[in-house]
Amino acid sequence: MKKILVYAFFFSFLNIIYGQKNSSFADNIRIKYKIPELAYAVVSSDSILEIQALGYQRYNSSYKAKIDDKFRLGSITKTVTSYIATLLVKEGKIKWDTKFFDLYPELKAKSNGAFYNFTLKDFITLRAPISTWSYNNETPTQKEIKGNNQQQRYEFIRWFFKQNVNISEKQDLYWSNPSYVAAGLMLEKVTGKTYETLVTELGKSLNIDFQFGQPNLKDENQPWGHDENLNPEKPSLNYKLNWLSSAGNINVSLPDYCKFVQMHLQGLQGKSKLLTKEEFYNMHYGFSEFSFGWNSETNKNTLKEYSFHNGNPGTFLTKVYLCAAIDKAFIIFSNVQSEEADKGLMLLLDQLQKKYGG
Repeated sequence: MKKILVYAFFFSFLNIIYGQKNSSFADNIRIKYKIPELAYAVVSSDSILEIQALGYQRYNSSYKAKIDDKFRLGSITKTVTSYIATLLVKEGKIKWDTKFFDLYPELKAKSNGAFYNFTLKDFITLRAPISTWSYNNETPTQKEIKGNNQQQRYEFIRWFFKQNVNISEKQDLYWSNPSYVAAGLMLEKVTGKTYETLVTELGKSLNIDFQFGQPNLKDENQPWGHDENLNPEKPSLNYKLNWLSSAGNINVSLPDYCKFVQMHLQGLQGKSKLLTKEEFYNMHYGFSEFSFGWNSETNKNTLKEYSFHNGNPGTFLTKVYLCAAIDKAFIIFSNVQSEEADKGLMLLLDQLQKKYGG
């Protein structure tokens, strides 16, 4: 019994030492690569092995980072949308081969014929050959898109599906936010609930507080995003972000997103009561390069398979890398978007992977 206690103490001691070393390394990265706030975590399916929040919520301020600070996920939102879609397919409320215009036939006549046969699966796996669009596009304008949040998304897709496809050549993937906007509308239609409600209900089931938009809009004592010149983004409502809610508008704290990722690790081990191990595997690795909300690749150094996603919503950077083979996931959040900051985050990711066997 004493030997077991000694081993347990020694293992905890090593975790503390490694955590301190990684924290120091991360803070040096934060300073060198001009990142106001940097938060990261390493989790297994049943434990948080390391978690830290370093720096400041705003550049050149005294507002210190807190572990429960919220960050905009950007495109990592797609991992949440795809999970909700997978649950609804499992429940029989929609099929992967359900076509968009099966649910919205009133939009078909005035839409570009190239969109007619696209399905939920095409949208969620980014196989629908449609053009890109993001919040920095000039059209459509706010005057063209009216109504409440859900109506605005409907009006946006009505507008988008009238446009030319504008795809010059066939690709394996089409990195288009409107694919996920369309998918979100399909989920709203079959449930009779808004996307925000679906996400909130999922959050309650997982004890996660999902929110939307800039974190500082609801609470100025949350992190402010920064551009590449370290200009802080003041609290404001960007109406175009609402149009992209199911593609990239969720904000959440690091501890809460850890819960979401741990749920995926558990599912990949066959420990989910909602989805089978095979269904989780298909979500992460069912297709080459990008499956149902998750990219995938093989680490060149370790030859281990990873699923991952990155978010870059303008003033934040977020990364999640998950390796089922070692039952570990690495999550890194920052409140600045720049090429320099991204280099720093990748260095930290590499450091954490080496420390934890990835």
